Amino acid sequence: MTPDEVALYALSMPEATEHEPGPGMCLYKVGGKIFAVLTPATGARPDQVTLKCEPGLAPHLRAQHAAVRPGLYGHRQHWNTVVLDGTVSDGELADMIDHSWERVVARLSRATREQLLRLRAGLP
Repeated sequence: MTPDEVALYALSMPEATEHEPGPGMCLYKVGGKIFAVLTPATGARPDQVTLKCEPGLAPHLRAQHAAVRPGLYGHRQHWNTVVLDGTVSDGELADMIDHSWERVVARLSRATREQLLRLRAGLP
């Protein structure tokens, strides 16, 4: 996925919002909580997205993909940074974004969580 595709996919998640706290950096939130951080390439690093991840799954993904590294934000065992160099398939990256959104939703209030999961399932 390109950075634009990551942004569009993140915004397709129910109730996802986009915030720009600084030049080029975009935060994607649900329920006011961050589930993705998209940062553009600089001279020192390529485009990347940082995603929330279940701590037991994070090291597995890092071992499976050279483009997946410990997250740059928060507790590193809860976040992975994915370099957008094309080596992680679009489907796998979409799954990682879904997982990140789900991890954040799981920590929201019961009523909010149930409403968001109904929206995700296409239910009223």
